[in-house]
Amino acid sequence: MEQAKTIEGVLLSGTMDLKTFYGLDFTGSGSPVRLFNPHEVSDPASIRFAVCWLPDDEAFARYPNMEMAMSVGAGVDALLANPSLAEETLVCRVRDPHQADLMAGYAAHEVLHFLRSFAQMKDHQGARAWNPLPMTPPKETRIAVLGNGTMGAAIARALAAMGYSVAVACRTQPEEPQAGISYHSGTGALDMACKGSRIAINVLPLTDETENILNRRLFNQLEAGAWLVQIGRGEHLHEADFTEALDNGQLAGATLDVFREEPLPENHPFWDDARLRITPHIASDSTPSVVAEQIRASAVELLQGKRPLLAIDRHQGY
Repeated sequence: MEQAKTIEGVLLSGTMDLKTFYGLDFTGSGSPVRLFNPHEVSDPASIRFAVCWLPDDEAFARYPNMEMAMSVGAGVDALLANPSLAEETLVCRVRDPHQADLMAGYAAHEVLHFLRSFAQMKDHQGARAWNPLPMTPPKETRIAVLGNGTMGAAIARALAAMGYSVAVACRTQPEEPQAGISYHSGTGALDMACKGSRIAINVLPLTDETENILNRRLFNQLEAGAWLVQIGRGEHLHEADFTEALDNGQLAGATLDVFREEPLPENHPFWDDARLRITPHIASDSTPSVVAEQIRASAVELLQGKRPLLAIDRHQGY
């Protein structure tokens, strides 16, 4: 049987114009890859892959020959949970090396904002008050990084380079541990990393084991008056336990970039809580040129009968 010369895919998102945002028009480039918005698809049976960002629950139902679903982001939990995505469909994700650097910069910014009391200094500026504040050497401050994937490793390296005492919670010990970083794996890893930490930064993947992992137990391992930087997934945060920790002073506050419902509803109490710093899921993003090239390469691998290099392990969830 003669191998097809082209491969067709569809862009599935309930919130974004993926083609425009990432420049995903391969027409005229000499590439065998063709990408369409759903309304442009005349023959759903010809579609073999999808490029996705938060697709609707029934987004895949129209396409009987879907072989691959690729997330433009680093997380694939929304795809794995999509009820219309068949179990046999390969799930892939973009792996952008620049994304980890962006994430590390965001985390470092929030660490410094809290530890160097920049919010207080902004208040002093408004009051025209010249009021220097005491400082603590970075090495005397313990920071827990929850997760040691591409994002977590970049954050840990950045903070260690700034002189902080960094404790990483990870599934397994890294093959190439970084100097100046302590690693905790296996049972109790999160407790050991968080115990006595001034800040916890969450970049765990979302799995059955990690849902609601940011809870009372974890908060109580931290130093009293600690800060949380939540840049993993919204489902990691147990909101009732989180509010309790804020109210009893176990947490001084938090930076929240991800939420269970996005956009965060206008009536959500987080908006009005002065103890929180809220950003709209922008801790990092995939670079359009990298997204386009990795989508093209994965589609070509599929066309050639290969398992795409960017396919994830469905059992692990990443």
